[in-house]
Amino acid sequence: MTAPSSPPPLVRVRDLVKHYQRRGVLRASTERVRAVDGVSFTIPTGETLGLVGESGCGKTTVARTVLRLEEATSGSVRFGEVDVLALQGNDLRTFRRRMQIIFQDPYGSLNPRMRVGQAIGEGLRIHRVVPKRDVPERVATLLAEVGLDASAARRYPHEFSGGQRQRIGIARSLAVEPDFIVCDEPVSALDVSVQAQVINLLTDLQNRRGLSYLFIAHDLAVIRQVAQHTAVMYLGHFVETGPTTEILSRPHHPYTQALLSAVPEPDPSSQRLRIVLSGDLPSPAHPPAGCPFHTRCFHPLKDGRCFTERPTLRPVGATETACHYAED
Repeated sequence: MTAPSSPPPLVRVRDLVKHYQRRGVLRASTERVRAVDGVSFTIPTGETLGLVGESGCGKTTVARTVLRLEEATSGSVRFGEVDVLALQGNDLRTFRRRMQIIFQDPYGSLNPRMRVGQAIGEGLRIHRVVPKRDVPERVATLLAEVGLDASAARRYPHEFSGGQRQRIGIARSLAVEPDFIVCDEPVSALDVSVQAQVINLLTDLQNRRGLSYLFIAHDLAVIRQVAQHTAVMYLGHFVETGPTTEILSRPHHPYTQALLSAVPEPDPSSQRLRIVLSGDLPSPAHPPAGCPFHTRCFHPLKDGRCFTERPTLRPVGATETACHYAED
């Protein structure tokens, strides 16, 4: 019997780079901010890639660049057979139906002057998904799909709780029937009990609609529940990628180990060692030479090679790790 083949990749990103030009203090010169510095990944149809790392490491910039909300400095983004970075004008506008985003802040992502029905129906009207006369019925169907009553369409965002607003944001992203959704820390602003409800909703929608997700988070406990594969990001680079179960059970990169040690342990008798990184995340405008993590690394074998030679992702066990001494 032949082994089942893996789903074909829906999103393929290769060597994605996004640099910004920032003026110096005296405005006489500019400096290059390396927000994303050459990342590659694929997301199969119907699966989720988790993207984790500290604030400021470049996670959201990756997502916004893939969606063409930011223009890439270089690299390749392919959606099926479509070269996303080459699309222009009406072609790009039409293609946006296939890629949507759920924002982190359920309070700031909705226009307070628009009723919920208007916010959800806006995409339906712009892309002419259904005839104009059918928009109210379609909005009611979308609200029901995310667990809200049809009467919510007549109300304003301030009348809802944070979890309900995020459900509205999810309904809005589903309205144009996308294939791929970026979930930009969609539960980080919610209470823990509400987080579980929203995660379950996103999982159910993925199973029913065959959606692919890029799920951004800083909490590995959330990634454990939603993602089949995970990429750990630090200072614009991927430092470890692979199956989520492998990364969470046998992390090889010191940064991944530190992130994992910060996940709350429900067992009070657990003796897990908490790894506290020293120092702050270096500036992406002035990244350190060699390994970008060497200024905070606690690996006992750290030496001069780490200060001068940048490691690249290579197979270590079941993951790919950017560390010179990952095997040790």
